[in-house]
Amino acid sequence: MSEMTESDLSTDSYKHGSSGEGSFKKRLGIIATCVVGGSLVALYAVTGPFVAPALRKVCLPFVPATGTQLENVFSVLKGRSGSLVDIGSGDGRIVIAAAKRGFKAVGFELNPWLVWYSRYKAWREGVHHTTSFYISDLWKVSFSEYTNVVIFGVPQMMEQLEVKLQTELQSSAKVVACRFPFPTWTPNDVAGEGIDTVWVYNAKTFKLLIRNDKDSERQEVSLQ
Repeated sequence: MSEMTESDLSTDSYKHGSSGEGSFKKRLGIIATCVVGGSLVALYAVTGPFVAPALRKVCLPFVPATGTQLENVFSVLKGRSGSLVDIGSGDGRIVIAAAKRGFKAVGFELNPWLVWYSRYKAWREGVHHTTSFYISDLWKVSFSEYTNVVIFGVPQMMEQLEVKLQTELQSSAKVVACRFPFPTWTPNDVAGEGIDTVWVYNAKTFKLLIRNDKDSERQEVSLQ
């Protein structure tokens, strides 16, 4: 058996060292890839529910209200009191702001992540006793008990919502539409401009439309 020279031993050690170093780098690369991938998945899991549209009859994406929109909403509700409902309450900022102004405020939101966040935010700001947030589809809720209604809607849903609110609300109620007006109702007041515009509708006014329609139907039937 031939003896290994000092040169052979050095070469063999170098090969094993290089192999070990390469294996370590490979494992380190796999770990780094897993960490980055896991972080991206976690980030999507946390932020995805806040920015993605909830599954609704009509797609209503979460777009936070601006400070100017908040000011416009409560400027047109000045002097009002009682109950307030935010339809599609998002992160709860309208409901929380309403509670701070003395309203008994409620939010309905289909996205559970946003509802949980809203409840935490209300607790943190000390208004959890005068606010309520519910995970619910707006089409399955009756709004008959509310005297103030706020909606950040999209054009595709406003016509359907007109019919629902016309039927359910009391004549003393007031509706504030943000970003988009209702298609057939005539607003009693308008505040702001551009994306911050709000349209105000008195239920007494738009409920007259139902009576007028019924009267017209009766007249048509009597003429036939």
